[in-house]
Amino acid sequence: MTHKLYYWPGIQGRGEFVRLALEDAGADYADVWRAKGTDGSMRGVDTDTPSFAPPYLRDGDIVVGQTSAILLYLGGRLGLAPEDEKGRLWTHQIQLTIADFVNEAHDTHHPLGPGLYYEDQKEEALRRAQEFRDARMPKFLDWFEDILARNPAGDGHLVGDSATYADLSLFQIVEGLRYAFPKRMDQLMHRYPKIAALHEAVGKRPRLKAYLASNRRISFNEDGIFRHYPELDA
Repeated sequence: MTHKLYYWPGIQGRGEFVRLALEDAGADYADVWRAKGTDGSMRGVDTDTPSFAPPYLRDGDIVVGQTSAILLYLGGRLGLAPEDEKGRLWTHQIQLTIADFVNEAHDTHHPLGPGLYYEDQKEEALRRAQEFRDARMPKFLDWFEDILARNPAGDGHLVGDSATYADLSLFQIVEGLRYAFPKRMDQLMHRYPKIAALHEAVGKRPRLKAYLASNRRISFNEDGIFRHYPELDA
């Protein structure tokens, strides 16, 4: 059965974390709004569990929203999560922390809220971005590097000895930060050899490598979560 993903058609955003899992697994899925356009609502989706905001995924009678919840649902079905409960919960915990990191990256350019344009909150964004660059980026990256070092199965993956959706999501975080904060990432990444190795390995996974080179992969742009404003990467 075809999975149906609903997300904004012109950006990677939070939906990209789900796309990466579907693409890596070779899953049959439709990126519905990219094909048909959208008004941003769940109109026409018959469900008593409506999502607050995209992305959301339909799999038969099941409709699930929130990136982390979608990946929790898909992980075992796509072979991208551990089989044991402890491992599944740990992978989910990592993904929730990644979601926190994503939110903080977004708030560097919209610290006062999404209802205002960047230009309307630029002064606040400069202060927020400095805090993000100086304190928050290294704090999160330190944690991921430590997880890789602590993994009893080896430092090639965040959980266990095979790829999970958390590995794919950390790859996307590095990609996004390199786009939004290239100067700061150049300064930082020598401190995180295990993250760098994981990022390189994920990018070479055959299905993902093909996806990243295809027109299905939307380019980063200044409408998404990771935006490159040079003044914020001072």
